[in-house]
Amino acid sequence: MDKSPNPTEQDLRETLAPLLGTDPAEITPDANLVVLGLSSLELMRLVSGWRRAGVPAQFDALVADPTLNGWLAHFAALAEPSAADSGAAR
Repeated sequence: MDKSPNPTEQDLRETLAPLLGTDPAEITPDANLVVLGLSSLELMRLVSGWRRAGVPAQFDALVADPTLNGWLAHFAALAEPSAADSGAAR
């Protein structure tokens, strides 16, 4: 069971579009969001907001692959149960 909902591709598009000054549909899955105009400060704000919402987004992982596909992979990895979550750490 997910503790918090991770952003979907559409959520990311709708969040990023105003920051990039574009339409959500125009953000291609492999486009480099930094090249499109996303600043590190904006990314830090996004990460902070996701963390406040209970999503443990990692700035370093998102900046390492600043594309929709990269971010979706990061959020998918966060949703995978870890050994600690399965009770192995008890």
